[in-house]
Amino acid sequence: MSTPEELPNSQDAVARARAARAMIAAALDEDQEPEPDEPAGWQPVWKRPRTPKSKAAKKLQLRKQRRRLQDAGKRRLAAGESRRPRSRQSRIGNAAARRDARALSRVRHSSAWLW
Repeated sequence: MSTPEELPNSQDAVARARAARAMIAAALDEDQEPEPDEPAGWQPVWKRPRTPKSKAAKKLQLRKQRRRLQDAGKRRLAAGESRRPRSRQSRIGNAAARRDARALSRVRHSSAWLW
């Protein structure tokens, strides 16, 4: 069991807590508003100050973006074609046979009477 001499004084504890509160408040208040010339740490995009770009820099960025999107489109097209099975007509027979078949099909489906 603890004796009264070992127990901390309540007023002493309150004084220590008030001093700590003042130190914590000063530390929190210190970095709330960064100086304009001082670079801040990491910030999300929507909080970063906007830096105007030159016309050449804008064009360069758009050129890179357009190239990136074109390359992505080509990759997507190639990926889709590689997975798609080729039709039977394109695998079997030559071009002349396909042309003949197409002409016959047109005649068969036309509304003209042949006899």
